[in-house]
Parts: sequence; structure tokens; C-alpha cells
Amino acid sequence: MENIDIVKTAVKAIDSKKGENIEVIGIEDLTIIADYFVIATGTSTTQVKALADEVEYKLSLEGVEPHHIEGRNTPWVCLDYNSVVVHIFYKDQRDFYRLERLWEDGKKIDTANFLED
Repeated sequence: MENIDIVKTAVKAIDSKKGENIEVIGIEDLTIIADYFVIATGTSTTQVKALADEVEYKLSLEGVEPHHIEGRNTPWVCLDYNSVVVHIFYKDQRDFYRLERLWEDGKKIDTANFLED
């Protein structure tokens, strides 16, 4: 599965569970840690877990398993799929860490393209 397909599946999974403020940032030209960040917000810690579980489930159906998962039962869950890293935050944590600002030199990718299908 190509990296962009992993991103698309993650975005659709997050959207299907009513995740908010989904952003995709292309960072392949900035760092070697990943090619894409997917960042989303859950309205509660329960929803954050549900969003992460849905991403993991949908990608596992495609035969893609995470390399590592961090913070499974916390307000910030990070799913590492090697070249794609999915960050799911509770609103307060997202506002505090502001990954979008840290990676503002990355390429913003319109998520609407992934949700049209």
C-alpha cells in the first residue's frame, strides 16, 4: 500500500467516527522521520481512543499494521506507520502542542480530496 493510500484510509476512518479538524501535512522534504503527518482532534478522551482504534482497524483490513503505537489510553495517541504518522489529540493537547505550527513549512494537503470517494 502506498503512503498516500495509508493517509487516505486514515482520514476516512477518522472522518467516519466524527473526528474534527483533520489535517494532513507532507513533511517528506523536511525530515527523514516520516513523509506525512495526519493530525485530528477528538472531543473527549473516549473519542480519541475510538478514532485511533478505527484507524488501526481500517488499515489492518488493508494488511497494514502500525510499527508502534504510543499513548493508547491518553489524550494524545500516536500511530506510527513508518512513513505516515497519525496523531489524534484531545482538543486541549492539540492546542498546547500545536504540531501544525511546528511543521508549518510542510505541504498542507486538502483532506476533501480523500473524502470525496
